[in-house]
Amino acid sequence: MAIDKLFKDEATEEKGERARMASFIGAMAIADLVKTTLGPKGMDKILQSTGRGHSVTVTNDGATILKSLHIDNPAAKVLVDISKVQDDEVGDGTTSVVVLAGELLREAEKLVNAKIHPMTIIAGFRMASECARNVLEQKVVDNKQDAEKFRSDLMNIARTTLSSKILSQDKEHFAKLAVDAVMRLKGSTNLEAIQIIKKPGGSLKDSFLDEGFILDKKIGVGQPKRIENAKILVANTAMDTDKVKIYGARVRVDSMAKVADLEAAEKEKMREKVQKIISHGINCFVNRQLIYNFPEELFADAGILAIEHADFDGIERLGLVTGGEIASTFETQSPSNLATANLSRRS
Repeated sequence: MAIDKLFKDEATEEKGERARMASFIGAMAIADLVKTTLGPKGMDKILQSTGRGHSVTVTNDGATILKSLHIDNPAAKVLVDISKVQDDEVGDGTTSVVVLAGELLREAEKLVNAKIHPMTIIAGFRMASECARNVLEQKVVDNKQDAEKFRSDLMNIARTTLSSKILSQDKEHFAKLAVDAVMRLKGSTNLEAIQIIKKPGGSLKDSFLDEGFILDKKIGVGQPKRIENAKILVANTAMDTDKVKIYGARVRVDSMAKVADLEAAEKEKMREKVQKIISHGINCFVNRQLIYNFPEELFADAGILAIEHADFDGIERLGLVTGGEIASTFETQSPSNLATANLSRRS
């Protein structure tokens, strides 16, 4: 009776053989669910949400399917977590790890029913895992020194990965895009440096890998649309003058002329800030925040291309690609912190 008081209302307790059986059944059910999506002949699943709008998703990606499930079984939740970790760490094989784990549990169930202790089964699995790892390490081939063979290996890996995806019909095209993009990282494993821009319309084969960096933003009015040998200042700073930015403060004036003086002082402050930016010898200014009409006009008069409200990921990549640092103050900004580009143009 003391144990019952620990549980909330409507809580249930399962012990021994019954609890073990529930874990086996839940895990194997999850594996059977995604098994049919595996391989070149794998089928897609149609998922309908229970939320407002009842949105429909068609996918054969194991991680996407498992993320969409509402599961109470603890063993099944472990398999879902395995899939998520595989997706985060490797990006592929999300279905395979779940199916493999499910089949191991299916075999483990037979051994448990034969009265073999679970710890003995686990010890056997660990020995098998070590044996499999050793065999794989013996079979490993490293063609890193031979550029042609290395690229061929990467293409084969990409084709294999894409064979079970929706775009398998165009796997040659997308395998080449993926390999070219990864090769440009020059050994880096930071995949965030690869930017994917999605645009509605067109066919799959219209997808392309661009030479350079695309920032999907508009250029200010009256500013140059094309700059060669661009010197870029990448910034995250306020460039607005419409209000006095002292939050929680109250300003009392005795005439409208004083209001005009305040606005003039704000404008002058912004003019000084723009002059400090221009003094670094730049011809392109990219800002994370908005650029209001007055500073935009000053940049246009100075012949500087200015881009406002660049998304944070985009501005991080821009700094990474061009070798510049994101600035927030301009008092001691040195020319070495500026980004550079051979050509900056509106596409």
